[in-house]
Amino acid sequence: MPSPDTIVAIATAAGQGAVGIVRLSGPDAFSIAEKMAGPLPPASQASLRSIRDSDHQVCDQGLVLCFPAPNSFTGENVVEIQGHGGPVVLNMIVNAACAHGARQARPGEFSERAFLNDRIDLAQAEAIADLIEAGSEAAARAARRTLQGAFSTQIDALAQQFIELRVFVEGALDFSDEEIDWLSDAGLAEKLKAAEQTLNRILAQAAQGRRLREGITIAIAGRPNVGKSTLINQLSGVEAAIVSDIPGTTRDVLREHLMIKGMPVTVIDTAGLRDTQDLIESEGIRRAWSVISQAELNLFVADDREGVDSAENQRLLQQLPASPATLLVLNKCDLSGAPLGTMELKGYKALRLSAGNGQGLDALRDAICEFAGVSQSNEGVFSARSRHLEALKEAQRLLASADKQLKHHTGAELAAEDLRLAHDALGTISGRISSDDLLGEVFSRFCIGK
Repeated sequence: MPSPDTIVAIATAAGQGAVGIVRLSGPDAFSIAEKMAGPLPPASQASLRSIRDSDHQVCDQGLVLCFPAPNSFTGENVVEIQGHGGPVVLNMIVNAACAHGARQARPGEFSERAFLNDRIDLAQAEAIADLIEAGSEAAARAARRTLQGAFSTQIDALAQQFIELRVFVEGALDFSDEEIDWLSDAGLAEKLKAAEQTLNRILAQAAQGRRLREGITIAIAGRPNVGKSTLINQLSGVEAAIVSDIPGTTRDVLREHLMIKGMPVTVIDTAGLRDTQDLIESEGIRRAWSVISQAELNLFVADDREGVDSAENQRLLQQLPASPATLLVLNKCDLSGAPLGTMELKGYKALRLSAGNGQGLDALRDAICEFAGVSQSNEGVFSARSRHLEALKEAQRLLASADKQLKHHTGAELAAEDLRLAHDALGTISGRISSDDLLGEVFSRFCIGK
């Protein structure tokens, strides 16, 4: 149902600027704006007006634009007042609107109304915030694609495949007394395979888009004095970590946030892994293992002069968790005399480089992006969030369950229910199936005025 309230908020960033925008949306937006600025201009045409407060005193002079429903961002009557960009002036305009019957908007309420009025779906609404918060050009382009509907279009196409599967299976259940075994039809197997392939492709693209937006966490691990701190300094371009020849210099985790080819990355330097009686260093090593188990990628650094064949390195490699993934970094090749390059070693992908002079760092960056599934061009990538990936993975699990049920003839009714739940999981991405708690969580993170 349309909201009975008319809301108002400053739509430009806090602080001083040449121009500031106040936005009104709701059933009384035009009448309130008319009380403040006199006769309103025709739709989508800017007109210079004096803006008056509730005491009819001029508080500013600026442009007024009107956007009648449903041809506006929110789908309601919308008025934008473009005044001078000082916070005092803009607050006076907001207060004048409130005095005439508007109320202050909640964070994200304009975008929420656009969603509730079917102007955008939930994934597009989230893309608005992603576009505003984008930390790189690649992330901004991905958010723009989602806002334009690239992600939603693919989800809708997949949902249609799920609908066709449900129709087939549920129709077969309706005619279960017939002699024909509809569920053994080759067409059903083809539809299941096609849906699985589509889902896997979208999941891979969404994971890439999520990493462009949220980035990945990388832990740098290894024995003392193998060049871990030097490596993080080279990757970050600043002296973030203390470098010393004294073993045990790094005693706590050090986090550094940086960009690698348009992808946000949190690199964590950890204490050198070894047996020690020092209580403080022992605590640092305990924290190091905790970080190693929680990171998305581990860089296990070894001195190339020693390699990874030593008993100590072999012991540490055996202690590394199977997940997350591990990339071996053979450092100090300038001292070992071995050539730069990539290879397979002990079942791991390995790179040889020199953190001291920066040689081989580009290959390491490429390997990190390859692990994350982020290509250099990022063409066609759309922004996605962790909740989108969770919904897609749930749909993937349910689709696999339905496929298993049908192949083994263990329960068509259960398969039909799995397909329904998988279809519902997709609906949570676009917001066609959503709870008030989910909407509150999504829009509460938006800025006021958007």
